[in-house]
Amino acid sequence: MSKIIKQMEMAALKTSFAGVRDAVFMKVVGLNAVADNQVRLGLRKKGIRLQMVKNSLARRVFDDMGIKIEKAWEGATTVAWGGTSIAGLSKEIEAIKKKYDKLVTVKSAVADGQEVAFELALKMPTREEAIGRVLSLAMAPAARLVSQILAPAASVASQVKTISEKKEEAAPAPAASAPAEAAPAAAAPAAAAPAATA
Repeated sequence: MSKIIKQMEMAALKTSFAGVRDAVFMKVVGLNAVADNQVRLGLRKKGIRLQMVKNSLARRVFDDMGIKIEKAWEGATTVAWGGTSIAGLSKEIEAIKKKYDKLVTVKSAVADGQEVAFELALKMPTREEAIGRVLSLAMAPAARLVSQILAPAASVASQVKTISEKKEEAAPAPAASAPAEAAPAAAAPAAAAPAATA
């Protein structure tokens, strides 16, 4: 291959991989054209792209981008990139790997410009999960502060409620005995009236 053609291919690869920080490297051998097309179309709908690369040129391109990859350059190499995060990308590639078990082999992964094992990339949080964790960590001190401020007030409120409930329980008892006292008083004048006529 002439130097000019290599330079043109490297320029095309640099354009394709511009800004890529998350990727999965795999070996796809023996996948027929129909299955390959179905895989690519399914991934494209999810924003994931696949490209088969020449190892020596791709290695140079990634080195120029500041991404050092050691384990991905043996045998045929297909690079998958895109999606919302390395976890989402890895999960999609894992599904393809399970479907075409003997034809697709995952070599390595790159997460935020660092080479990682594919198994680790599968366990990483998705973008949404990471944002949720950060927000919960950021909100935790504020929630604790609010609970500390409200705890004494809640304690005082519960004590006031308990005291008012005790007063309500004590108040109906004299009211219930008042009609009982009124009944003997009404009976006493009636008993006194016949005594006066005798």
